[in-house]
Order: sequence, then C-alpha cells, then structure tokens
Amino acid sequence: MKKCTLLIALILSNLYIQAQKIDPQINTMSERIEHKVIEWRRDFHQNPELSNREFETAKKIASHLKNLGLEVTENIAKTGVIGILKGAKKGKTVALRADIDALPVTERTDVPFKSTVKTTFLDTEVGVSHACGHDTHTAILMGVAEILSKHKDKVSGTVKFIFQPAEEGPPPGEEGGAKLMIKEGVLKNPDVDAIFGLHINSSTPVGMIRYKPGGTMAAVERFVINVQGKQTHGSAPWTGVDPILISAKIIDGLQTIISRESPLVEEAAVITVGKITSGVRFNIIPEKAEMIGTVRTLDPKMRELIIRRMNEMVPAIAKSYGGDATIQFQNNTSITYNDPELVKQMLPTLQGIAGTENVILSKATTGGEDFSYFQKVVPGFYFFLGGKSPDTQKAPSHHTPEFYIDESGLVLGVKVMSQLAIDYLNAQ
Repeated sequence: MKKCTLLIALILSNLYIQAQKIDPQINTMSERIEHKVIEWRRDFHQNPELSNREFETAKKIASHLKNLGLEVTENIAKTGVIGILKGAKKGKTVALRADIDALPVTERTDVPFKSTVKTTFLDTEVGVSHACGHDTHTAILMGVAEILSKHKDKVSGTVKFIFQPAEEGPPPGEEGGAKLMIKEGVLKNPDVDAIFGLHINSSTPVGMIRYKPGGTMAAVERFVINVQGKQTHGSAPWTGVDPILISAKIIDGLQTIISRESPLVEEAAVITVGKITSGVRFNIIPEKAEMIGTVRTLDPKMRELIIRRMNEMVPAIAKSYGGDATIQFQNNTSITYNDPELVKQMLPTLQGIAGTENVILSKATTGGEDFSYFQKVVPGFYFFLGGKSPDTQKAPSHHTPEFYIDESGLVLGVKVMSQLAIDYLNAQ
C-alpha cells in the first residue's frame, strides 16, 4: 500500500511539473523589476571586487535581503551572504546560488558603466572587472529574492539564497569559495534538498538556455612540475643537463596521454601547460625549470587514469635525459554533475518559460565551476543563460578584456530561477 501511494505521488508530481508554466504574477513582477536588476548589475559591474575581497558587494547584498525581511547571515566563507525565506507552507528546502567575485582583468569595453578599478594582484598592478558575468548572477538572484519575498504564498517550504565569494579561486594561502561555504555549514540549518545555479554565457543568444544532464563542466586540477638539471655554459650542453629540453619532452609526452591513452569517445579531456619559468641568460643552460598547467576531465575514471599516468611519466622522462622532476596537483573543482533525475524533473519548467525550442541540450565544456562542490553533497542542476546580442556575430569570450553581456537576457534568468524554486518545492 505504501509503495502504491508513493508511486501515485510521484506520478502526480511529474504531471504537475509537466503542466507547469510561469506563474502570471511571477512573470509580471519579473518584468516590472527588470530595470532594478539591470541597475544592480551595473553598480556591481562598475565596482568589482576580487575573490575573498567582496566587502562592499556583500554589504549591498545583505542590505537588500534584510530590507526584504529575510533571515540574513553574513561573513560566511569570509564574505559570503546567506538569505533564508520561509514560505507560507511547510516543505523541503531548495538553494539558489550566485557567485559574486570579479577577475584581475582590465576592461576594454565602451559601456558607460565600465570598470576603472585597479588593484594589486600577486604583486602586480592590474585592472579589476566582471569579465565572467558574476555581476549578472548576483543581480538576478537579488531579483529572485525580491519576487519570492512578495509571494510567500506560492512557496511550499524554504528557499536559501547563497551569494558565494571566490568562485574564481581564493588568493594563494587562503581558503574560499564553495568548499569553504560547505565546510562552514551553508547546506545545513535547514538542510538543503536540492540546489540550482546558472551562468550567463556570452556566446549563447539572449532568450536561450543550454543544459546537459550528467557531467556538464570539467574537474579542474592545477599542477606544478619542477625539473632539476645541471647548469652549464650554453656553448657546451654536453657538460650539463638541460631542464628546458627536459621540459619540452615532458610537455610532448603529456599530450600522448590524451591522444593515445584516454578514451576520448567517452568524454573530452585536456592537459595544458600554461607557464614555463627557467633561465636568466641566452648563453647559460639553467639549473632548474618550473611548469604550471591544468588538467580538465569530465569522467572520474579518466581523471584517475590521466593523473596516474602524469605521475608516472614526468619523473621517468626527466630521468631518461639525466635529470629529475616532481609533479604536484591541486584540485580546483570537481566535475559539475547535473543530477539526471533532477534535470528530468525540472526541464519542463525551463521549457515552459523559455519555450521548448529555446532550451538546448548541449555538449559538456572543459571549463570548471566550483558549484560542483555543492553537487557532491546534494543534487544540483546548473545551466547556461543566453547573454549574446542578436546583432553580434562573434562574442568575446569570458575572462577577456572585451567580454560583454546583453542585459536584456537577465529577466529570463529571474523568471527561470524564481519558477524553479516554486515548482521544485511544490512538487515535493
């Protein structure tokens, strides 16, 4: 009897979601506050702050949530802000997450709210800008909080708004980001049952949404390789051991792990060396070399294979040329894994709001997202929101000085995130 009752409940739940489109009141209010969302975005854009330094950003967020009557907690994971909204009816808890940090990138757009902020990052003076679009995520979630706070009667449970710092990674020697938020209990009290997040995308047209069940973004490892050679005069290389030559052989060898050992028909994988440091003068073979790079994987077994083979290959190649080499890894993100059942359950909400033809099943990307750490604890669904202008042929990519977002795409994000929270809770 219990199994039968559960089955009926699940069927009714699925029917509810399949029939659900955007609530007219949510739709109307989303459009009514669109100008506010854009104003918030422009303010954050003009006043960007780097990871773990989002002090003024956090103050503005907290002030807004308090004015809405939410239960607010500040200084989570250094500068994170949490807002809790309790609905009119009891139920489960859903979390909505936005990242709030900017990047050490000097902006080169001509918008009137362009960032001119400068700071010192790793002992270098740099510009600061929202060259990834986190300002839009923050503004969208502030809009969602305003809408749901005015419509508690539609909320069957609790909504936890998570404004997360340091998605781009904390400064060296510091903790931060989703990992630290989880460590400090962000998914507890009340316990979160599911979490949703979005990312604006400069190459996806406004009005469209891209998604993928399962692995959608890559696990990211940072690696450092130190090569030890023997210094000598550049005119007599046979009297020394060249760490630059060894580095070149290592780089070449690492690529064979991808091209000859990784089952790429299953998922993509990447090994990139992004920095090499060695030597001081044209006629001296140096003593040491250092390489820094990244590994991107979308499958746990492939990740294990690639890291194991790198650990085996690096010292072996160095030894074969008379030198020594060590490799160290630092995990930056896990695989951003969209729970297939949660995606299946909530996909009709996306389609009902954006239109079925505008919700596109996409391939995975080798970019990384620390939203993945939340998904290791609770089921999560992370998708991409269109931010490309209709008249743009080729949009500048994220993390570049020319990065640009069409603000007309933000209102869809507000509608979708608001309705996802309502539909998820009501279906439980």
